[in-house]
Amino acid sequence: MKNQSSTKMQNSNVLLTGATGGMGKAFSQQLFDNGANLVLIGRDSHKLNDLKTELLTSNISATNKVEIFAADLVDSEQRQALIEYLATLTFDINLLINNAGINQFSLLEQTSGSEINRIISTNTIAPIQLTQALLPMLLKQDSAQIINIGSTFGSIGFPGYSAYCASKFALRGFSQTLSRELADTNVNVKYLSPRATKTNLISDKIKQLNTALNTTTDLPERVALELLKLIEQNKTERYIGWPEKLFVRINALFPSIVSKSIVKQLPIIQKFACEP
Repeated sequence: MKNQSSTKMQNSNVLLTGATGGMGKAFSQQLFDNGANLVLIGRDSHKLNDLKTELLTSNISATNKVEIFAADLVDSEQRQALIEYLATLTFDINLLINNAGINQFSLLEQTSGSEINRIISTNTIAPIQLTQALLPMLLKQDSAQIINIGSTFGSIGFPGYSAYCASKFALRGFSQTLSRELADTNVNVKYLSPRATKTNLISDKIKQLNTALNTTTDLPERVALELLKLIEQNKTERYIGWPEKLFVRINALFPSIVSKSIVKQLPIIQKFACEP
């Protein structure tokens, strides 16, 4: 058990969505270890309870709080219930981390309409609507942040991930736009862009594809450390991994160069996408 924790985030009251996933757990631990009060959101109340217990027992001398709330944020009534719950707490949220998301690997012709709706609703619409609902509280704080967790695929369109890429491109656009919209307020809007990360969102098929393409995969703990750096920085965006950072910049300026490189990989991508 840890008997000490940092206090550099002791004035941070964090609402974290997708808390029980691989990155969510790593984020929760880092934020808790650094003194933040947490409100952890997920769909499974049992997993949330387990995570809360794990955090509190990891440092029994910690004085920061861990609250949990089970909700499917795609559902408007459950989002409203969350907002009403937040009003009952002894602290106001000043850091919103939109982390909840789902992945997809399939050719567009193989992807059902319901799956497309699920991906866009979870990865894009829900975080936008939650941010809108929390904005009045955030604007009342002396200082506040909104951090949206995106993806390298929010900057580079990659075959087999059409709906996922679309959802993350949109989230990145939302982050950039809202950052500019709130530039004269006390709320900073930021965007974190991880590359492939070892979480339960990575199916066996995706793991095999990443191996075939020699794709580097990060541990969630590495992404959590990058999140802390972004919280502390004045920058609005942070991209993780090399050469992914370079590809993002090249794709923005000379997309045809990146297209040629990716198209060479298309037969491999199609092979794995079409496997049962």
